[in-house]
Amino acid sequence: MEKTFALGIDLGTSNSAVAHLSLGTEEPPAMLGIAQLTAANAIAELPVLPSVTYLAHPEEFGGALPRLSWEEEGTRVVRGQFAREHGAMLPDRLVTSAKSWLSNPHVDPRSRVLPWASDLAVGEKISALEASAGYLRHLKGAFLDCVSAREGGWNPGQGEIVVTVPASFDEVARRLTLEAAEAAGLGAVVLLEEPQAAFYAWTAQAGAAWRQQVKPGDIVLVCDIGGGTADFSLLAMTGRDGQLEIERISVGDHLLLGGDNMDLALAYTVKAQLSAEGREIDDWQLLSLIQSCRRAKEQLFGDESLDQVNLSIPSRGASLFAKTIATKLDRSTLEGVVLDGFIPLTEINDIPMEGGQAGLAELGLPYASDPAVSKHLARFLTRSLENVRSGGGPAGVVVPDGATCLMPTAVLFNGGVFKPGPVRRRILDLLGSWNGGVVPRELEGAELDLAVARGAAVYAANRVSGRGLRIKAGTARSYYIGLETSMPAIPGFRPPLKAVCVVPQGMEEGTERVLSGREFGLVTGREATFRFFCSEVRAGDEPGDVVGDAPSQLEETASLTVTLPAPAGASGGEMVPVHLQALVTELGNLELWMQHAGSPQRWKLDFKVRTQ
Repeated sequence: MEKTFALGIDLGTSNSAVAHLSLGTEEPPAMLGIAQLTAANAIAELPVLPSVTYLAHPEEFGGALPRLSWEEEGTRVVRGQFAREHGAMLPDRLVTSAKSWLSNPHVDPRSRVLPWASDLAVGEKISALEASAGYLRHLKGAFLDCVSAREGGWNPGQGEIVVTVPASFDEVARRLTLEAAEAAGLGAVVLLEEPQAAFYAWTAQAGAAWRQQVKPGDIVLVCDIGGGTADFSLLAMTGRDGQLEIERISVGDHLLLGGDNMDLALAYTVKAQLSAEGREIDDWQLLSLIQSCRRAKEQLFGDESLDQVNLSIPSRGASLFAKTIATKLDRSTLEGVVLDGFIPLTEINDIPMEGGQAGLAELGLPYASDPAVSKHLARFLTRSLENVRSGGGPAGVVVPDGATCLMPTAVLFNGGVFKPGPVRRRILDLLGSWNGGVVPRELEGAELDLAVARGAAVYAANRVSGRGLRIKAGTARSYYIGLETSMPAIPGFRPPLKAVCVVPQGMEEGTERVLSGREFGLVTGREATFRFFCSEVRAGDEPGDVVGDAPSQLEETASLTVTLPAPAGASGGEMVPVHLQALVTELGNLELWMQHAGSPQRWKLDFKVRTQ
């Protein structure tokens, strides 16, 4: 079917957004006004959909809420603005951060466990996969209900649809995102890393002038911090035959650290000030204070002439006005918490403080244990240098002798945290302090909370036309499969587990690698366990390279226990010779096949189960 439109979906941790454009036109992407409940009796279109779900009680709201045109009659599931505001008072029924639960290695994303630690019955809860599919279904419904879609008679099959994911998402989380899109009725979507989408948006905004703002040899840090997560990527600018090319050379860890942490820290700081004055607030008032601090933060950062913003904290009860607590947030407190607390001017060798001091911990989201973004950024740049050196580095990128990190020459900011100029300046000053006072230049973006959706739509259009910028990226990590060591048995000694590289870092979509020069023994006809590993810092490993003592050298990502059928004529438990074949599909999905060396039979292994 011919593609008639491009759709970019930013499925965010805190907020989601959609951009669209008609193919064959020169119009820039338009942002979708997303219809959603804004009150128990009101529907409005907003530029973003808060990525929260409220599971209403059957008797709540008189048993009925206004229904959006694409929703089922009598639905009790509310998403968006009203869900966030109303659910803050009833957190037992509020689902947040579903996207982060998709990437949680300790909880099955298909299990109905959300809201986490809620007293709701299991039958009333939903899974992270269901929540994510629900947001995508809502965004699809809002898009198909907009004027452009109705006038064009569009349906999902006519669109090139791109959904963004954090660069730090592992293969399991990426597969689950594709599964959520399929469940939402979007069909086979294409995944794009969010920092890359932000860069596509910047080039589209700058027009042809973007090529004058970067040059071969430049390294661009895309620093993306939204409400709930921080995501870092490095893009190298290289030249070939007089043309500027771009390669993504490094991605960071998935960090649950963002603007929500800052708002919470401000609220606890104000709460402590009130306590020192003998004024106490309860948990319900704290929720209100968090929202008030968020608004005050935006006001103070947005208007440098302001010294303070007044805060009013209501309380429940008949005499509401009499019980309202008045206080303030001043600039010195704001800068002390946000700038000095979250982005302190640390040294390049200051690494994040690791958690896990107690022997027993609550299960839940793996939040960053150290709130200092500065330290996480230092570790990322240090590991990036290690990774680039292991692979030789892209052509044209020169790393000075004695360098301890891969220092960017330019920075592109993205995410709502970086709307205030003082926050952006602090990051630039921090990088300059690590680089002998040489501050990287800022590539100025616009609408930092909407850029990812715009960039995704631009990328979707480029895919259809075959024209425009394409960032060379591929897989963000190299992947390995565990390999049992062949050696004589020794009493009391267990042979070390090796791992063979099957997917090199940077392997691009639509390509495959076959390890035809080497045979491996595959256990069939009985249960066997396969262990999978990855690395962010071994860009030099090629398919077939073997890593000794894999558990200490690599990060274990998944394991799979399965009984593979024996080939015809073979007995159960027999070892059969195979060649390994790895494929990265056009959609960015990773597949691993075992090809029988003596017949056409082959077996597929899926990256579906994380290590628990």
